[in-house]
Amino acid sequence: MIGSINTYSFAQTGGSAAAKQVDSTGGATETPRVQGDVGTQSANTQTISTLARQLADSAARAEKRDSTLSRSELADTAKRLLGQISGDTYQANKKMHDSEAPNTKDPVLLARAKQATEFVNRSSNNGNEKNPFAGLPREQLTNIIYDDSGIYTVNERRAAWMESSKQEEVWRAKVCAQVIEEYNSTGKLTNFFKSVLDHYNGLPAIEQAQYPKEYASDLESKIKLDFNYRTHRAEGKGEDPMSLIEMLLDKNPKQITAAQPSPPVTAEKSTAPQTVATELKA
Repeated sequence: MIGSINTYSFAQTGGSAAAKQVDSTGGATETPRVQGDVGTQSANTQTISTLARQLADSAARAEKRDSTLSRSELADTAKRLLGQISGDTYQANKKMHDSEAPNTKDPVLLARAKQATEFVNRSSNNGNEKNPFAGLPREQLTNIIYDDSGIYTVNERRAAWMESSKQEEVWRAKVCAQVIEEYNSTGKLTNFFKSVLDHYNGLPAIEQAQYPKEYASDLESKIKLDFNYRTHRAEGKGEDPMSLIEMLLDKNPKQITAAQPSPPVTAEKSTAPQTVATELKA
């Protein structure tokens, strides 16, 4: 096994950064410090440069795709590509995916593909297998997930998707803990809306395309409104007052989804928790 993605330290700063640190011969321009003998250092350097080249290629393909497709086309593309690594389509072709190997003799790529298959098959059974993409930044994970060029196996893309989902859940747990404190101290969710908007703005284009078109503008309106869920009053300057009921009814029903972990629970009856669940897209 080749270990987690933390081994690839200098490749964690984004696709463009990874590309800059690979020279024209495909070798890393900077050799990281690795504990162990010369053989170990050589193997880890090869692992780093191999991944860096792939990430750079994926970033270039993603940039071209995002610049040529409309938002709706990106959403359709995302749905199709996610279907390849999850749901009924994935399960129907499970044996084929598990037997898939990269078309290469490169031992690094073969080992990583094997590790990804072991991870996606055994992680749900409390196995000790490590995700080969653990710790990779969200943008790079996204580039792997939606790259169907054949550079990654389906199970590698699924492993990247699982890591991305894990990071999303960690963020949700953090923001829900913050929203409890905000609501209990102020009766508002304004900072929560700001955190959600910042999170959304930081997502790659193909992931943003999976949200409603008005998602960002809706959050911006709520931030300006500065609504107090205890007094049912809008405290934002320069904004027309809007009742809580009006604000919730203005939401497209299709946007209302359940969120985990559970939103704040207080003794005071309020619809603020429902709003939290609405904004955290499942």
